[in-house]
Amino acid sequence: MNVPADIRDKYRIIAPGAGWIDRSRRGRIRFEGRDAAAFLHALVSNDVASLGAGGGTYATYLTPQGRMVADLHVYHRGDHLVASVPPDAGAALARRFDQVIFSEDVRVSDVTGEIAQVEVLGGAAAATAARACGLDVSRLESLGMHAHTGEGDTFIARTDAAALPGFDVFVPATRRAELIAALEQAGAVPIGDDLRESLRIEAARPAFGVDMTSDTIPLEAGLLERGISTSKGCYVGQEVIIRVLHRGGGRIAKRLVALALDPGVDELPAPGTALHAEGRETGRITSAAWSPHEPRVIALGYVHRDHSEIGQLVTLHAAGRDWEAEITRVAH
Repeated sequence: MNVPADIRDKYRIIAPGAGWIDRSRRGRIRFEGRDAAAFLHALVSNDVASLGAGGGTYATYLTPQGRMVADLHVYHRGDHLVASVPPDAGAALARRFDQVIFSEDVRVSDVTGEIAQVEVLGGAAAATAARACGLDVSRLESLGMHAHTGEGDTFIARTDAAALPGFDVFVPATRRAELIAALEQAGAVPIGDDLRESLRIEAARPAFGVDMTSDTIPLEAGLLERGISTSKGCYVGQEVIIRVLHRGGGRIAKRLVALALDPGVDELPAPGTALHAEGRETGRITSAAWSPHEPRVIALGYVHRDHSEIGQLVTLHAAGRDWEAEITRVAH
């Protein structure tokens, strides 16, 4: 099986170096006002109230039934908050947040068109982003996960969205072309969606709208450690999450897992492809990509909890025959 040359060759460049990809299609929302942090803290699943300037967190926004509305990366910018949300969701989510303001001093606005977002990935991502933005590399290397540094609408945040070190660079939209030119001058190469998808799946990072939908409970997607605080006060959907964790002992019907398919599989299985174990269907694939460094296909999918252990073999039907796939990790 031949991994597409663009994925293979670009990975060899960025593994020790750096690549960039425009993420401006993601939505960006600004929360301003004296009560902005407390307002968002009361709605989303992770701790926003304790963030200081330069801090950040990953969280989910749920329905009262504990199903996902969206996931979001929240950044405390000192006098306001910025949230990066799923692609094309900025305007709708901003309206939804605005509709639940009661008496709080909060102003919510969709700033997707005002702020560009470019992701830098690779072994030298910190050095490359620092050089492009005129910063000391130690400033970026010292950032904790989701922490960020910068001024105004220009800031750089550490991410855990891929299997390589990564940073999201936010700049005013008018400076997008300037930023990309600076990154390329610093040695970053453009990478496409296919390689970015490979790195995401390799890291077992679910994408909303792909591996997570409005039917997903975040515990199923392995978001407990990343996106849910078990010590904060109430938030929308908390009752369902607490019920599962405490009364149900954390047991959920299905879990998101990463799969390595038989090297003989020479095409990407479609989302929804059934997975079988012990002669019955146990789950379905949600996304698949070519491995960036192995001659095989990798995938994410949900499987029944009884078949979700690392090393478990499942089967799928592709290219006219059945193939084995091994669970290599459980999303968390």
